[in-house]
Amino acid sequence: MDFNRIKDRVKAALWVAVAAAAGAAAVTALLVNIFERKQEARNPFFRVVELDEQTQDPSIWGKDFPFQYDGYLRTSQMRSTRFGGSEAIPHAPTSEDPRKAVSRSKIEADIRLKTLWAGYSFAKDFRERRGHAYMLEDQMYTGRQKADPPAHCINCHASIVVPFRKLGNGDLRKGFERLDGKHYAEARALVQHPIACIDCHDPKTMALRVTRPAFLEGLKAYKASLGVKGYDPNTMATRQEMRTFVCGQCHVNYYFHGPEKRLAYPWSKGLSAEDALAHLDADRAKDWVHADTGANALKARHPEFELWSQGVHARAGVACADCHMPYKREGAMKVSDHHVQSPLLNINRACQTCHKFSEAELKARVDAIQVKNEGLRSEALDAVVALIGDLKKAKAQGRKDPGMRAALDLQRKAGFLVDFVSAENSSGFHAPQEAARLLGRAMDLARQGQIALRDASFMPTEPVTGP
Repeated sequence: MDFNRIKDRVKAALWVAVAAAAGAAAVTALLVNIFERKQEARNPFFRVVELDEQTQDPSIWGKDFPFQYDGYLRTSQMRSTRFGGSEAIPHAPTSEDPRKAVSRSKIEADIRLKTLWAGYSFAKDFRERRGHAYMLEDQMYTGRQKADPPAHCINCHASIVVPFRKLGNGDLRKGFERLDGKHYAEARALVQHPIACIDCHDPKTMALRVTRPAFLEGLKAYKASLGVKGYDPNTMATRQEMRTFVCGQCHVNYYFHGPEKRLAYPWSKGLSAEDALAHLDADRAKDWVHADTGANALKARHPEFELWSQGVHARAGVACADCHMPYKREGAMKVSDHHVQSPLLNINRACQTCHKFSEAELKARVDAIQVKNEGLRSEALDAVVALIGDLKKAKAQGRKDPGMRAALDLQRKAGFLVDFVSAENSSGFHAPQEAARLLGRAMDLARQGQIALRDASFMPTEPVTGP
């Protein structure tokens, strides 16, 4: 064998050895990576700081849960969809309102709302919602503050667990009750943050939990109407139910009961809009006296939980968090996205996990529902505004006859049903058929009110039930 052949064989052997070493190193690195990811998956979080029932600052929780905290911070982003959402409109700061950006005014976009709410604070200022990061700031500076709102408005616009416990000497419910009769300014002085981790999570176990006493009372009353006694979601609900209940604590329709204006949810007869009306009528409740007609009027407030409960997603067991806080991957970890936002801004993870269609197709389906809802809402609002116009004339004539009383009660009911759909955040998407039914019924009641004013012999399908 000549020298060159020996040299080539040595070279080949060296290349084989190098390749084998590189391969072994690559396999080792891969195995280490897999091991580390498995370890990450087994350890969803590491305790950097100890959390307890006094830890209300989200930035401290963020040391233990950095991915969730990053998402929480991103709720400050302002992005809108076609029919609403967070949008930054430039605002010239004043001594009364130092904000540099606000969301779009709904009453300026649709002046019929001023007629619907004439004499009530919502006719002065009502805007699109911004993200959770702004919930406390926007409530502080809304024009409705001039109407002296009750302290319980703070229940859902701030992190309230620690303040409630302090007020109640450790008892959450007693703290809630001690807000009764106070003014908003007194309550505002007690809180520091918008919604925070402690409002939805047990600081020791991270388990989801309901912390709003008004929701616990409302849900207990609703379950009792179904024959379930003593219901407590914190001990009786499934984890999937809790992924809706923690959101439903605040994304609900509420009212202020009695002269002390105690926060309450009108669910003793069920969760539908008509169930709420029946509860409010039985309680002789009213939010204000309409300035144009004298009707004892009602204002619906963001009934997301109630309308969702009438829809197909609720029947399919889909929770709020599935669409608004979908899971995502951070390394090997499965994390619930705490950047709470419209699913339309995150179709890939929010919708396509279940629906195997393109983003364009899914967006078109939602758009079709919301366009139809907006059209029906507009027609229903026209009908109620027309009734208010007729009632205003009848009031000027001094009428107090049965036809007038029936028409005022029909204004109360029709206005509430329109508002129930309008004030809900999904533009009808949470339950399209139910939203359409409510708007159709509002139109019918408004027209019956107009007939009652014109024809003394007319008998409305709805008996007079309100105060």
